[in-house]
Amino acid sequence: MDAITIKNLDVVFGKKTEQALELLDQGRTRQEIIDEIGQIVGVDNVSLSVKEGEICVLMGLSGSGKSSLLRAVNGLNEVSRGELMIKNGDKLVDIAQCNEETLRHLRTQRVSMVFQNFALMPWLTVLDNVAFGLEMQGIAKNERRAKARKQIEMVGLAEWEEKYPHELSGGMQQRVGLARAFTMDTDILLMDEPFSALDPLIRSQLQDELLLLQTKLNKTILFVSHDLDEALKIGNNIAIMESGKLIQHGKPEDIVLNPKTEYVKDFVAHTNPLNVLKGRSLMQPLDSLKQEDQRWKICDAKNLWVNQHPSTLSIEGQPELTLVKWEQINNDFSAINQTTLVIASPEIGMRDAIKLKQLSNHPILLVEDNQLVGILDNNEFYSALIGDFQLNNAA
Repeated sequence: MDAITIKNLDVVFGKKTEQALELLDQGRTRQEIIDEIGQIVGVDNVSLSVKEGEICVLMGLSGSGKSSLLRAVNGLNEVSRGELMIKNGDKLVDIAQCNEETLRHLRTQRVSMVFQNFALMPWLTVLDNVAFGLEMQGIAKNERRAKARKQIEMVGLAEWEEKYPHELSGGMQQRVGLARAFTMDTDILLMDEPFSALDPLIRSQLQDELLLLQTKLNKTILFVSHDLDEALKIGNNIAIMESGKLIQHGKPEDIVLNPKTEYVKDFVAHTNPLNVLKGRSLMQPLDSLKQEDQRWKICDAKNLWVNQHPSTLSIEGQPELTLVKWEQINNDFSAINQTTLVIASPEIGMRDAIKLKQLSNHPILLVEDNQLVGILDNNEFYSALIGDFQLNNAA
């Protein structure tokens, strides 16, 4: 189910909202509206959905509307027109129509926010900063501190809980902000460029920590970033905005490999496709391989065949080879050598696939629902490395 559903959303800043909306309906641009009536269109007719447990990254240049959209989700920016639905239990609540009591409930129980500037109270310790939101909910001191300690430990600051913000590095302060948001135990996290003020090494570490925490907590995260590499690393989906409009929304791989406009193409121009390519995009499908009954020839030089049984595969041609399922060995490269033939998901990243090919010197078998769907071999790896490829229809 969708945790956030946005339909035809407009956000206008200023006192002439209706006039600005009329001009939008007439097809006027954002700049024309500023020039004519001095109103700023922050969000222009955006429709977007974010599923439960998804990390959706909002991207765009400065002034594109990404932060304006994010802040509308918890009511910090007032909705001028359209729907903005938040999942609340088994129901959907429209932020644009709800009363103050409902909005307060959503902010304290359903939606938390992590700011770029950390927003820590300098007079409170790490422990009390993390517990602050629970204090606002009226939770007793012992209970809120116990909950806060669990999250402080999760972000690796257990030994720092009695310190004050000025005694922490920037990266540690951001961890406190994360812990505070997680302590609220809301299902939706809004993150407004939370790592952009940090140096690259700390930023990369916090991105890794966020992904690790997400595997444990499975939050719905709407994440604003201007860093494409960050978006590709953490996002299940990416939404690119320009002048308040949503230009393209999709999986990272699709955004990079199939940009819909020149704006998006310029945005992704310097991205290494290896960072986003999946095996499914480049694989040789079964219909391109020699087939005899339910077996396929995967290597002419080695006369290597793979048999498809109802729920398993077997090998012909090289009896010394052992089939190894990549996911079942926990992505352990040390278990791969030239006596192993690797089975992997079509969603395997091409960086991992290239490494597996190097270690095994055999094609990679791509299997979905226990059925062979294609292979990756030298041609696919060369294409990925030089960026000369045609995507499969399955991508």
